[in-house]
Amino acid sequence: MDKKQAEKRIEELRKKTEYYAKKYYDDDKPEISDYEYDMMMLELRTLENQYPELITKTSLTQRVGGTVKEGFQKVVHEVPLQSLQDVFNFDEIDAFDERVKKAAEENGIENRNYVVETKIDGLSSALEYVEGKFVRGATRGNGLVGEDVTENLKTIKTIPQELPEKINITVRGEVFISKKDFEKLNQEREENEEELFANARNAAAGSLRQLDSSITKKRPLDIYIFNVQKIEGKEFSSHFEELEYLSKLGFNVNPVRILCKNIKEVRSAINKIGEEREKLTFGIDGAVVKVDDLNLRKIMGTTTKVPKWAIAYKYPPEKKETILKDIEFQVGRTGVITPLAILEPVRVAGSLISKTTLHNEDFVKEKDLKIGDTVIIQKAGDVIPEIVGVDISKRTGNEKDFEMPKVCPVCGATAVREPGEAAVRCTGIECPAKLYRNLVHFVSREAMNIEGLGENIIGILLERKMISNIADIYDLKFEDIASLKKNGKKFAQNLIDSINASKNNDLYRLITALGIRHVGVKAAKVLAKKFNSIDNLLKASLAELSLVEDIGPVMAQSIVEFFEQEQTKDLIKRLEKAGVNTKRIKEDDEDDRFAGKTFVLTGGLDNYSREEASDIIEKFGGKTSSSVSKKTSYVVAGEGSGSKLIKAQKLGVTILTEQEFMDMIK
Repeated sequence: MDKKQAEKRIEELRKKTEYYAKKYYDDDKPEISDYEYDMMMLELRTLENQYPELITKTSLTQRVGGTVKEGFQKVVHEVPLQSLQDVFNFDEIDAFDERVKKAAEENGIENRNYVVETKIDGLSSALEYVEGKFVRGATRGNGLVGEDVTENLKTIKTIPQELPEKINITVRGEVFISKKDFEKLNQEREENEEELFANARNAAAGSLRQLDSSITKKRPLDIYIFNVQKIEGKEFSSHFEELEYLSKLGFNVNPVRILCKNIKEVRSAINKIGEEREKLTFGIDGAVVKVDDLNLRKIMGTTTKVPKWAIAYKYPPEKKETILKDIEFQVGRTGVITPLAILEPVRVAGSLISKTTLHNEDFVKEKDLKIGDTVIIQKAGDVIPEIVGVDISKRTGNEKDFEMPKVCPVCGATAVREPGEAAVRCTGIECPAKLYRNLVHFVSREAMNIEGLGENIIGILLERKMISNIADIYDLKFEDIASLKKNGKKFAQNLIDSINASKNNDLYRLITALGIRHVGVKAAKVLAKKFNSIDNLLKASLAELSLVEDIGPVMAQSIVEFFEQEQTKDLIKRLEKAGVNTKRIKEDDEDDRFAGKTFVLTGGLDNYSREEASDIIEKFGGKTSSSVSKKTSYVVAGEGSGSKLIKAQKLGVTILTEQEFMDMIK
């Protein structure tokens, strides 16, 4: 490749690496694997070494990736938190040893020990202690300036808040999430229909870089300390000695630290870590080789990006071929139907893999997977097995095409995929796979409001097979409930009273409780007012529903599909038999003074919360909106009103003070 071609390719690689680094470091949402990114960086570094005149200070080969997230205070690192030079073979390890050997011999240093450690897959952070007390913590950021995440770091139980010695010390560590906790976290997110974390590193980074520390507290973060950045009043001669001291201080030090006397032992340590990495409870993306002698480190020095006395060996991802024997389907608590690959068992990175998720219909089609294919398996982030490709050349013609089911594989209800969504969902309200989630929603405050029937009690009732359907709530006996708790008679009576009281709820609460997709409390109130009974709503056509104000085509379709299910009809019959009200309760003095009017609430009101004001407006037949438009009837402006008030003034919308609003509702 001549210089002109190299210059063009370097520019392409810089743009790509900048983009992917931003997705990885700043957004915590990687779009390619670590290995693919590493290969891009390796090609870029090779070309820059070949044409050093093309090197620029802004190239990611010359600086640490990452920026400071908006909303965080900046922290200037007194000792930079540098990156590491990656290598991918033992020839580069030997070349590193030659450089170390030369520097040691030129300066008469006999200690050429190395320390080999696991390269933990997490987010690098610095912890600062003054007089033995933890005072500040920061992310690496760009190596020179990081983010102040002190409050978030305080939620990590393995970080000591006070040391046994009153010293001033700054240490560096890696915040991570264990493999087991990562799997559990993603499982919970899948059940809650939240976007899954791509890998444990980005889960840890995203958790630590939360502006709200209460969110961080809920995440299973941990930390391993691996370096002394700065210390006052103590001297060390070796890195290994530092690590032992940090351990005595109570820090959670990287458990894998192997002292090696020569490069042969280094190779052996790297191989050992590679062989046993599957047994580790935390994810790694390589092994770090460090010069042990701290004086030799000073002599060797650093570049602007990396120390010359350390190097990171990156393990290649292990891939294996196997047969895709079948595709089965799992139904989650929210009704999402997920295809599951059934594989000819194959050992990958130390684990025997016999099944793996295929995420959704689009993933299967994108990979062009057929049942019977020879597929390529890889463990993503050393944790999750995934299919990364298919060997089309091995197809025999006997392979079967994949199709998502038209009905739920658990209960037989219609399975639907709505426009703009990747997920296919079960629409059955009695589906056993969805029962727990449906029960929790049915009894919730905004729905049937059955006090005392919380998630734990529902879990016990299901476990003991005391209920198997939503309507079974109304068949619960006093003795059954009393048996759930020690001395549970009072609890049982309160719960029975609450269950009976829920039978007299207004229709909109029942509609809300049914959990029809896209139908919330506001839409339920609109439907109750329009159709007056559950029977009328059940018979409503798509055309009728589409004509109702605030009921769009997607919601209308969802309602029709829900009430077409035999499960829905069966449940409603059982609820009616139990005495649950299925008709709208009209008040004698019903007042529709705000019928056809749309209100927007902005700023702070003295006498009402936003929710209370909205309820009053809806009670009088009006509706509330979160945005101002030409269709807005009134804007109620409280203290601190901002852009909504300005827009209302520009559009000529009637603006009400809180007092004027109060006068209107007298």
